[in-house]
Amino acid sequence: SRIAALNVIEKLKKLAMIDPLTGLANRRYVNKLLESKTDEMKRYGLRFGVLFIDIDHFKNVNDSYGHDIGDKVLWNVSRNMSTLIRSSDILGRWGGEEFIAIILNVDRDELYLVAEKLRSSIESTKIKENGHALNITISIGASLADPQKEGSKESIIKKADKLLYESKTQGRNRVSID
Repeated sequence: SRIAALNVIEKLKKLAMIDPLTGLANRRYVNKLLESKTDEMKRYGLRFGVLFIDIDHFKNVNDSYGHDIGDKVLWNVSRNMSTLIRSSDILGRWGGEEFIAIILNVDRDELYLVAEKLRSSIESTKIKENGHALNITISIGASLADPQKEGSKESIIKKADKLLYESKTQGRNRVSID
């Protein structure tokens, strides 16, 4: 029937936007959202922040404990972070061990507080596996999209990515904000 076909189409649309491992928005969906938030910012001056998040030393987890444990870490980190942001904010998996969060209607201080809350929560969570307690930390690049400066979603992402790299080079498990 037509209704059954429409239901299948709806389910497929959803699957096309969701990362299967974490259940978070996938990169394609986050890109679409960033585009619309950038347009809203230009049109109405609605500000938002972008958090670029990376799990520290994730390759070591995969190499030492295997990909199943790596997947468990990704799942745990994504669950933990998604409980800490508001329902109006979006958390997505950018790829590999990278996540991106779009935090709406914030100023610089509020964006920093959100990022710091995510960072400290992950740091204090132990993931238990085969008698080992894994200590996981994340590095974050936090960037406020500015209607006066930013022309595109690409420039916003580039800025947050640069700040993430700064967090990594300064010792990891920290937030760098512009």
